[in-house]
Amino acid sequence: TFLRRTIPMSTTASRAARRNTPGRLDLIAAPRPGPWARGTFSFPHHSRFMTTTAPARQPDVGELAPDFTADSTSGSAVTLSSFRGRKRVLVAFFPLAFTSTCTAELCDMSEEFDRFTAEDVVVLPMSVDSVPTLKEFKAKHGMRVDLSSDFKRDVSRAYGVLLPERFFSTRAYFLIGTDGRIQWRYIEESPGQRRSNQEILDAIQATA
Repeated sequence: TFLRRTIPMSTTASRAARRNTPGRLDLIAAPRPGPWARGTFSFPHHSRFMTTTAPARQPDVGELAPDFTADSTSGSAVTLSSFRGRKRVLVAFFPLAFTSTCTAELCDMSEEFDRFTAEDVVVLPMSVDSVPTLKEFKAKHGMRVDLSSDFKRDVSRAYGVLLPERFFSTRAYFLIGTDGRIQWRYIEESPGQRRSNQEILDAIQATA
């Protein structure tokens, strides 16, 4: 009989994981985070999910974006490849609903939703929250954009943005072209940081 137990992540592995999640802008230089990225920011620590598994590789600019199907607050599942040949797609991973930075980001994105549709881009914000939680989050703040659920963490893993020690994704953005390839990406160094709408729209326009 063998006893299986989870081994806590070592300091070395933790540092390596952080190095594998760079906060850099591919294709366009990003300015330093503004005042909206400052201040106290915290998430619950899910220690029971600690694992020694290394983070998955993040797909790079020019590569095919991993396909996925995810449940949505719209009531219908959304499949990334269904937009191929028709629309560009912005997949915007955010850590958790109802947290301060995520609320500010999604409310701002909702308020300027027309600016994204004017660029012919479909916006797919996604978190590991359940659909009922995301529906409540959307309704509470009157958001115009539908939110997608990565409840099983499969999409976050495929894009290499799942934080294994916390079991939710870091904040990250992937702009996917009509050919299904990644045109631009940005992975934040910390879940408490985010890109402004203008920075994202600048990237969208630069890759049009």
